[in-house]
Amino acid sequence: MRALHVPEAGGQPVLGELPAPEVTPGHVLIKVRAAGLNPLDNVLAAGAFAERLPHIYPLVLGRDAAGVVEAVGEGVDHVEPGQEVFGNVPLAPPIQAGTLAEYALLPAATVVVKPAGLDFATAAALPLAAAAAVAAVDRIDPQPGQVVLVNGATGGVGRYAVQLLAAREVTVVATGTPDDAARLTALGATTVVNFTVGPVADQVRAVHPDGVDALINLVGYTPAEVPLDAVRKGGTVATTTMAPDADTLAAAGLTGGMVQAHPVRETTEPLAGLAAAGLLAVDVHTVLPLEQAAEGLGVLAAGKARGKIVVTFGD
Repeated sequence: MRALHVPEAGGQPVLGELPAPEVTPGHVLIKVRAAGLNPLDNVLAAGAFAERLPHIYPLVLGRDAAGVVEAVGEGVDHVEPGQEVFGNVPLAPPIQAGTLAEYALLPAATVVVKPAGLDFATAAALPLAAAAAVAAVDRIDPQPGQVVLVNGATGGVGRYAVQLLAAREVTVVATGTPDDAARLTALGATTVVNFTVGPVADQVRAVHPDGVDALINLVGYTPAEVPLDAVRKGGTVATTTMAPDADTLAAAGLTGGMVQAHPVRETTEPLAGLAAAGLLAVDVHTVLPLEQAAEGLGVLAAGKARGKIVVTFGD
């Protein structure tokens, strides 16, 4: 099968032939029709997690996929060959299997029957990013009428977070550029802060002098890059970037911390239903063939993605 993979530690992603995986107990083998790209793919390609999560090479990139069930392993009874599904390869050791390949092996716990109203590209854009947004929103537990800042709202996770917050009757302040403003407000943001013209915290405080009630932080890997000063004392922060840490939050009079996505079907199946019903917008911004998947990863690495990038496969 063709797969975008890292052939060896320290190597660059290449498109080449690898043996197709075989189905194993508790897993579902799918013929991939679309695979969603995530920033995590670049992290794994660089081997950044290799010290704490063993990597096995060749390492196939990609975490999210949608396709057609080829075979099911022992113990799998909720899907069957021929069904159209989507799912995720969790971040669990050893890191080797991925979805940027013509065939992918997914743990059954993440596999969901694709609603007829979603195409493969849309379904492949859901699992990791939407589950991360759910985890972040649940962590801050916003109440109707509160104000929440989403820092990094233009990416895949941010666009889901804006919608989930708006559905809870929250006033959403989102960071973006003027080019992003119309799309973010259409998703439910009340205010879009242009992060390119000055400190985000200062701009937020100009509109909300007492500070926002909570922050969902999706960009910035040091405390200095995270607009904590925008949050009122006693507010809550959920971050996907490992910054700020617990000590920094406590010093600022804030609570919260790091969140991780858990794209199991209990989380992603309801999201797919909302998307199929038109109640959750899945913002697929760019669709590429497998031959250009590495280019898509480059766009993500450069921070230039707007919405989701999805790689599609022919029949």
